[in-house]
Amino acid sequence: MGRAGARLVLATDLDGTFLGGSDLQRADLYRWIEARRAEITLVFVTGRDLPFVRALAARGVPRPDFVIGDVGTTIAGGAGLVPLAELERPIAEAWRDAGARVRELLKGEPGLTPQPTEFRYRMSYCYDPAALRPSAREKVEAAGFDCLTSADTFFDVLPRGVSKGPTLERVIRHLSIAPERVLCAGDTLNDLSLLSTPFAGVAVGNSEPALVRAVANLPDVYLSRLPGAAGIADALAHHGFMEGGAE
Repeated sequence: MGRAGARLVLATDLDGTFLGGSDLQRADLYRWIEARRAEITLVFVTGRDLPFVRALAARGVPRPDFVIGDVGTTIAGGAGLVPLAELERPIAEAWRDAGARVRELLKGEPGLTPQPTEFRYRMSYCYDPAALRPSAREKVEAAGFDCLTSADTFFDVLPRGVSKGPTLERVIRHLSIAPERVLCAGDTLNDLSLLSTPFAGVAVGNSEPALVRAVANLPDVYLSRLPGAAGIADALAHHGFMEGGAE
């Protein structure tokens, strides 16, 4: 039996996923969502920060109900997409203002360049895969943090146990929505925790090969052949959330 007709939570990464695909593919998905906003809770699950997400509406992108930003370390919602302190409290307590400590910990590690944006509950770097040494990850994990790399470009230091997937699970529990009503979508390794949740998932057609390998044996994750927004539409049909498939 399909799942169309009841409330859906679409929890999607942005770059390469919800913002990916052709102009026509994005427009088709966005129209489908906007026509059903009374039935859909839209959650952006992204490495991007809140100013970036707030600016998307001016580009014709559907406005999310919630944002899980900064690789799972920010939870925002409401009309202004403002941080939700009650939901973020466990994240803040796990981080404990560790930015300066992490900067000192990784000072001098080859292949790491700090990103210019300041984040509240994580430290983010760009990295050179040819230059990065195992000692960088080892230092991070020995100090009690998690290390996440993706797209052979991004090196994130996160509070232990915090990433896209666990934070989405916290939001879904807060909303009291049944797990079978959730679809997750992503395209890089920093979406692995998102696609490893108990929810239905899709790795869109332009996904990082390392992500495709990592989710290949996850029974609830669909490997779409279509890119970005078209892959999401394809997965909505595949998982029974809407009639028909993607164009």
